Amino acid sequence: MNRKSEKRGFSLIEVLVGTAIFLIVAIAAYSAFTSLLQLANGAQSRTLAVELADEQFEIIRNMPYVSVGLSNGIPLGILPQTQTLTRGGVTFTVGLTVRNINLASSSLQASDKLVEINVTCPNCKDFQPVTLTGQVSPANLQSASLGGALVVQALNGSGQPVEDASVTIQSLATSSVRDSDVTNVTGILNVIGVPVGTNMYRITVTKAGYSTASSSRQGSMGLSTPVNTDATVLSQQVTTTSFAIDQLSSLHVTSVTPLCAAVPNVHFSLVGAKLIGTSPSVTKYPMTNFTTGAGAQLDLNNMEWDTYSLTPTDSAYDVEGINPYSPFTLNPNNSQNVQLVVVPKSSNSLMVSVADRGSKLPISGATITLSNGGGYSQSYVTGQGYLAQTDWSGGSGQAMFGNANQYSTSNGLVDTSTSTGNIVMKQAFGLYNTAATATLESSTFDTGTTSNFYTFSWTPLSQPVLTGLSSVKFQFATNPTSTSTTWTYLGPDGTPNSYFTVPGSAINSLSNGNEFARYLAYLTTNTATVTPMVSNVSFAYTSNCIPPGQAIFQGLSAGSYTLTVSKMGYTSYSGSVTIVNGWQQQTISLGP
Repeated sequence: MNRKSEKRGFSLIEVLVGTAIFLIVAIAAYSAFTSLLQLANGAQSRTLAVELADEQFEIIRNMPYVSVGLSNGIPLGILPQTQTLTRGGVTFTVGLTVRNINLASSSLQASDKLVEINVTCPNCKDFQPVTLTGQVSPANLQSASLGGALVVQALNGSGQPVEDASVTIQSLATSSVRDSDVTNVTGILNVIGVPVGTNMYRITVTKAGYSTASSSRQGSMGLSTPVNTDATVLSQQVTTTSFAIDQLSSLHVTSVTPLCAAVPNVHFSLVGAKLIGTSPSVTKYPMTNFTTGAGAQLDLNNMEWDTYSLTPTDSAYDVEGINPYSPFTLNPNNSQNVQLVVVPKSSNSLMVSVADRGSKLPISGATITLSNGGGYSQSYVTGQGYLAQTDWSGGSGQAMFGNANQYSTSNGLVDTSTSTGNIVMKQAFGLYNTAATATLESSTFDTGTTSNFYTFSWTPLSQPVLTGLSSVKFQFATNPTSTSTTWTYLGPDGTPNSYFTVPGSAINSLSNGNEFARYLAYLTTNTATVTPMVSNVSFAYTSNCIPPGQAIFQGLSAGSYTLTVSKMGYTSYSGSVTIVNGWQQQTISLGP
């Protein structure tokens, strides 16, 4: 007897439900992606702001003392109270305050001027202003009978003083004039009785485990205008100079295919954003001829904190994407992973990066089309790679992250309902418990496939001072399966004894190679009337080694093409691009 086989397809309702679920997940992933990169962009902007503040202070301290003042204030001088300056493509507002002060208790025994430089970024989200304060001293020192005086100030990457920094002052005229000492608790070293000389003294500032900063002379190393000139000492006058140093970091560069297979010996160059000279610009760190080596990985240690631009120089491979986006910020005392996604080299190729015009963040889900009049037309869609949580008001009890406002469990000391969308400490009789730690464990996040994890972030970037140091901290755990009952929470050094205390810190590579992730939040306070708060938690990962916001076109003929970029919610871009021999890149910024 013959039987007719029956096949059952999907119903219309099933198709609609499946489509709706996919859209919800896609929207949540994109929101997470933009939140994390916004924090990364904030870190880059702050680094540029610190460098700008230090640059402006150097300009002021090299001015005649009588000119140090506001053009419309007291003391009267030639300086504008506010100005707008652009560094690294970011526009900052620089505010200046100058005050007369009396230093009767100072060893210099002179009345000085207090200079405060405040750098803000009106177009940067969650940007914390950078303030640099220093002193400018007058002529006619009462305490220096011979020669003049040098005041050397050491600052870190956040503009805070560096104590016990080693300062070497070397005369360029004679090797017999040399002084070595360390800075005090305010990061300052005063040297009295220095022989006079014009651009005579080379000053070098460093500290064990820190970067090194030094002055230089006009004409040396091709510098027409050094950022920090060799010091001039005049009779009975004070010369004040400042140098920025901070703890050294490491950079770990890997090269892989889009399928995450290791690719050895990929060549590239790195260039930092810090300048040692202007007109023309001379960077402090122009580094070339790097390779990822036989192990498809390069570890660069003892790196100075800076914003670095990476450019491929390989003869066998093109770069399809760089994660994180280039240029990227290497923070002080940090370990940063950089992944190069490469493909076999084409004679002509174009990598297109798409970024938000306002936030400078890469845009995921943008459609990029390249075409010409000869029948060539190709389109790609940029990828995604971030997950975040911005609401916990739905309460505990959720194992897998599905409802965006729920979490797994807590120790009962957190409050997720009073301040909607935020995590705060729970009050008892109107007070917060200063002797307890409130903890919250997230639901399990599914990245969709085996992933590498890069940075862990949260907002706000800083907490109320009265809550104490590290009043908000996190640990991070990953697993190959979502059903595991064991989650080992680690800090940035890869051990259970450390914690993420700085937003945007790198996740240790021990977390790599897993699909599922969780975080554990810790909140404490030193003041019973003030609580720390968390409003956003996010982490970056790469899946299938497809970088966000980037796509590459290969096998192109030299000539003129039309490049179009579109994304819902943004104004579309259309323009021409000329393809020449080799690999080239173009960044497109989209606005609303």
